[in-house]
Amino acid sequence: MLGFAVDNAVTDDGLQPARLTVDLLRPVALEPVQVQTSVRRSGRRLHLLDATMVQHGVEVGRASALYLRRGDQPPGDRWTTPVTMPPLPPDPPDLDDEVKTLVWTYGKDGKTPSRGLGAWAYDGPKHMWVRDLIPLVDGVTLTPFTRAAMAGDMASSLTHFGADGLPFINADYTLALSRLRRSEYLGLAALTHHSDDGVATGTAVLVDTDGPIGTATATALANPGFAPSRSIG
Repeated sequence: MLGFAVDNAVTDDGLQPARLTVDLLRPVALEPVQVQTSVRRSGRRLHLLDATMVQHGVEVGRASALYLRRGDQPPGDRWTTPVTMPPLPPDPPDLDDEVKTLVWTYGKDGKTPSRGLGAWAYDGPKHMWVRDLIPLVDGVTLTPFTRAAMAGDMASSLTHFGADGLPFINADYTLALSRLRRSEYLGLAALTHHSDDGVATGTAVLVDTDGPIGTATATALANPGFAPSRSIG
């Protein structure tokens, strides 16, 4: 919702949403919220915004977003970590009308899609493909950036899941994008997980069907007794 708010506050199509950082201050109930945005700086080449989310008079989340001016791409190639995603599976024919987001997860063999988080219950590479099926706000079409912001929030579960399940709960996440998605599906590939004394950080690559478009990083705390459902949809 914070990503949706900042994206609707920027009307210059020449600006690329390059970074979104969301701080998850308190749990949010499935009840009405108020979201406000403010401009921190509006320059020729960058636009910086803040957003806050309030529920029942209490601030429950906040975000900072950076938009950068698109321009000519410098020549030459630059090295990056190679990322190989599993192929997209076909949409299930028996998809329930109540499913809001279609999520495919991949675990040990890297090829077999699953509709649950159990595929990630091992110590090894993890991937996912995700497609949002309904608007975040009734009557408002999801923008490419809002879709990316929603997918970025999944980086914590992807990178912090292990053989013992998901013992960490995220306190924030940061999405960094070099471009917007060109396909309905967005994918994430886990890159790193580092943790010590109950504090964790994880990074995932964000891709569309044409290739990588950015990264998502989440910091998290060990949360004894935290046992989220392994089913999706």
